[in-house]
Amino acid sequence: MHTTVLKTAQQTTSSTSRLLRSAVALAILCTPFTLQAQRYAYTGQVDNYISTGMPIILVSPDATAGAMADIGAASLPDANSAHWNNAKFAFIKDEMGLTTTYTPWLRHLQVNDMNLLYIAGYKRINNRSTVAASLTYFSLGNITSTNEEGANQGTFKPNEFAFDVSYAMKLSDNFSLGATGRFLHSDLTNGMDINSTSTKAANGLAADVGVYYQQEIDHNQSVAAGAHLSNVGSKLSYSDDDSHKEFLPTNLRIGGRYTYTIDNYNEINAMVDINKLLVPTPPVSDGDTTYSNYYPTWSAYEQTSSIQGLFRSFYDAPGGLKEELQEIQLSIGAEYWYAKIFAVRAGYFFEHKHKGGRQYLTIGGGVRYNMFHFDLAYLIPTTNFSQSPLANTIRISISVNMAKEKK
Repeated sequence: MHTTVLKTAQQTTSSTSRLLRSAVALAILCTPFTLQAQRYAYTGQVDNYISTGMPIILVSPDATAGAMADIGAASLPDANSAHWNNAKFAFIKDEMGLTTTYTPWLRHLQVNDMNLLYIAGYKRINNRSTVAASLTYFSLGNITSTNEEGANQGTFKPNEFAFDVSYAMKLSDNFSLGATGRFLHSDLTNGMDINSTSTKAANGLAADVGVYYQQEIDHNQSVAAGAHLSNVGSKLSYSDDDSHKEFLPTNLRIGGRYTYTIDNYNEINAMVDINKLLVPTPPVSDGDTTYSNYYPTWSAYEQTSSIQGLFRSFYDAPGGLKEELQEIQLSIGAEYWYAKIFAVRAGYFFEHKHKGGRQYLTIGGGVRYNMFHFDLAYLIPTTNFSQSPLANTIRISISVNMAKEKK
């Protein structure tokens, strides 16, 4: 499969930018994003997907959120908060914690060597501030490259990783602020020459900022809200030609949570998140004409800076406000806890059909035993199950939380 993907990508383009985009498409294929965007004469309703470099850093890394349709802006604080909302770390109860999640990737497509590994940990400094760090590593397995004539160009092991450090601080008893710095590395070609064009691994820096608020209504009800802006930073370059760079998956997540404690043994959390990529919407082209108010050519789109793209992403869609609203993703989820020991979770994720069409149910559960937590998530596509690369995706998380000794 890997060989076919890369060969197809090479044969469908000849320019440097398209070759590099084909290499990046390998990573895009391994995430919920679509490999190619369909381009038609502009009618206002076309498939116009937004693609970025390193989309894997947007994939849910843990089984807790993964079982609730990728919800995390205002979910209960845990060791995975750096991915969802770094400000939640300030309200974490335990003194220190570690977590790791393993996700076999694209198993439904009979791909046996793609895996996503996530490791994270945190340490409370005092009652108001916490530091944390996490590592995301994605292996695309072994890929055999061929040229346009079908000749073998060698086998390599593309991979990507992101390492970040976070700090969160309470500004009041109910409100906190978080910040994260992140280093990104993406090696999709192993320095191979593609049609006489040299390639290289892409490196980048990014930052996140988050806010979080929680409030008790009474002895058995509480609410929370959060917002998280992530992956604001430099574009990624896969060659020495700086005119062709890939946008980082800059992302805005906003969400809320309602918690109802029925009694000492039963608790329910209901949550909702909305999510939007703050990346320019690509122009729509029929081969001869490009349709966009802000990017009359592909070159103009590619030369847009990441900061320009962040602000334009709210109003630059060729289809206007209607298309901008289509770019908003929705997640709804809930979890039930019994005696703070057993958890059952479920959720639903919706993405518009013209923006990727990911629509799926998620289910899962968790068990707490002393300081150890075990969580499992399972994904069920609700459209084209047999053809969806995400079908039967499983996430397994193991966490260790160490509470401060009480005197």
